Amino acid sequence: MKYTQHNPVPLPNGEAFHAVETTMESVFDWKYALEKQNLMNLYEKGKSMAWNATDLDWSIEVDLEKLARQRTDAGSGLMNQILKPPRDLEPNEVVDLNLQMNAFMLSQFLHGEQGALLATAKIVQQVPWAEAKFYAANQVADEARHVEVYHRYLTEKLGTSYEVQPSLGALLDDIISDSRWDITYLGMQIMVEGLALAAFGMMRLMLPNEPLIQDLTSRVMADEARHVAFGVLSLQDLYTHQMTAAELREREDFIIEATYVMRDRLLMGQVFERLGWEEDLWTDWMLQTPFMVGFRQMLFSKIVPNLKRIGLLTPRVRAEYEKLDLLRFESMKDSVEEPEMAPPEELVQVLMQFLAGTPAPNASDPPKAS
Repeated sequence: MKYTQHNPVPLPNGEAFHAVETTMESVFDWKYALEKQNLMNLYEKGKSMAWNATDLDWSIEVDLEKLARQRTDAGSGLMNQILKPPRDLEPNEVVDLNLQMNAFMLSQFLHGEQGALLATAKIVQQVPWAEAKFYAANQVADEARHVEVYHRYLTEKLGTSYEVQPSLGALLDDIISDSRWDITYLGMQIMVEGLALAAFGMMRLMLPNEPLIQDLTSRVMADEARHVAFGVLSLQDLYTHQMTAAELREREDFIIEATYVMRDRLLMGQVFERLGWEEDLWTDWMLQTPFMVGFRQMLFSKIVPNLKRIGLLTPRVRAEYEKLDLLRFESMKDSVEEPEMAPPEELVQVLMQFLAGTPAPNASDPPKAS
């Protein structure tokens, strides 16, 4: 697919390339038993649902500034009412914040997809079952396609982008450099892609009148739902039957650290820095204001039931998740029971009111799990 990069993605620390040292085993499966039928079914589904970046209509004009301005004009002052920022924002500031937040999220999608590309290539080498290698190989192709479409959207259509958020970059480094194959699964398929799946759904809600991102996001979400299910199916017996107490504690430590890292990723300090706003003040607002707290919590709504299914919602993890008010999601369906991601209805209602330009009752209250 040929396209012109009008607006290249910024380089983190000026580095065009970033090398991560890793030592790992490459495992051959000489048995070829293909006994894990659930993985084979997922593999067949992935092959049948493959799409090409050229299937999207790239001739569509993208003008997010126009859409943001129309929304702001329709609901003057509504962002101040719902989000309760540290100071009231002027309409032009609301538009700028909207544009930069969208660009930031889409940029982190791009960087996360490249991390998934590398991580899944690792899984092909490391996982001991042929059927998992088959599916992971199919996912590698998916991830390359995702990198392709997000990069084109950012550089050809959107006009602005961000380098990888530091905490996300550090987490990707940890996932790629760890020699244990299950940590690769746990970090990428369960944690990073589980959160991304929810974030994709939010992006689709926030830009209902932009047909290109709607089509792109829907295609990526269908792929990612299978990818997360692949991680759950691959790990669901490992932690409950095959790990020592010491090994489980190491996985708990990894989950807890990854959770806080991903929460930091959502604080968007780079956005406030680019806008020239006081970063500490606005980051503290992101941490405290009820709507943004609820937004971040919602993005973990698939991670929590998935951890429960694979046996890693342990007392230690539960204690940390209780502090973050994430246990509200533990009874929701996991990615095997319900692959598609549906945002909590309360959050949808508030967003729909915001997009329509009319206030919602108790709009400042944090969204709740449905």
